[in-house]
Amino acid sequence: MTDDPAQAPVPLAVDEVARRSDEILDVVGTVVVGMADAVELALASILAGGHVLFEDVPGLGKTLAARSLASALGLGFRRVQCTPDLLPADITGSFVYAPATNDFVFRRGPVFTGLLLADEINRTSPKTQSALLEAMAEGQVSVEGESFALPSPFHVIATSNPIEYEGTYALPEAQLDRFMVRLAVGYPDRAGERRVLLARVERRHEVAGVDAVVDAPTLRAMQAGVETVYVEPDVAGYCVDLAVATREHRSVQVGASPRGSQALMLVARARAVMAGRDFVTPEDVKHVAVPVLAHRLSLTAQAWAGGMTATDVVASIVREVAGPPTVGERSAAAAVS
Repeated sequence: MTDDPAQAPVPLAVDEVARRSDEILDVVGTVVVGMADAVELALASILAGGHVLFEDVPGLGKTLAARSLASALGLGFRRVQCTPDLLPADITGSFVYAPATNDFVFRRGPVFTGLLLADEINRTSPKTQSALLEAMAEGQVSVEGESFALPSPFHVIATSNPIEYEGTYALPEAQLDRFMVRLAVGYPDRAGERRVLLARVERRHEVAGVDAVVDAPTLRAMQAGVETVYVEPDVAGYCVDLAVATREHRSVQVGASPRGSQALMLVARARAVMAGRDFVTPEDVKHVAVPVLAHRLSLTAQAWAGGMTATDVVASIVREVAGPPTVGERSAAAAVS
């Protein structure tokens, strides 16, 4: 299997993608406790070619989850601690003078890696946040009029603290829309937190690590395998119906764009493949609807003042919008007719 990004990888079969995904989740689960659903959705987003935003209070293991995923996927890992004085060049890199050649050469920044962790992304300025926009959307960066391609695969996992507002800069809608999912971890239950403490005692040191399960070329082949899965028109239409419902909801000022409905379909497809299926069900779409769509909505002032959240809106839409029949029901109906 080649690691040349210019050469298309040979897609892995669905059952092989599912097997390797299980292995990745198992090894990450040995060090990341109480985040099984969030890690599964993060992996599904990466298999779908997207980027992930973890938004929750500090100390829940978001950074550990990102680092563990990068290790299990065999990707290069770089971390950027976002601060108000961070400059775009600190992420993308810049041209520096080289006395040996009497010329300026490009020194690559931390964005040139397989998985970039942008820690506390809402603590840096909008100008620096936007430096990631081109990288996330196009897999390249432009510096002083020159474009530089990023490694493939390339993914961003960002963390954001939703409870502190002093000295922070809310991500603009255009930047939020580039994240395929936004995930909230939540506090672990008592048993899970106890496991965290005992695991720390057992390993006798602070840093927890995992071994690589796959490598970058294999991940590309897994992503190519996901791309081979057919999505029925009824399921694609259901994704559109959910996105359209966000635009028409009385509590929403700006609803999900077509990029949102596409992300819904792509993450649902990746989740189906991770479950060993070569078809997407309405349940796959429902399961990922909130993390895919909620961060793409702008609520009205009245809804915000009334305590409504985007998560509440998407959850209500999922309950109200009728889904298509399942594959089994459709097949059975065709057989009867």
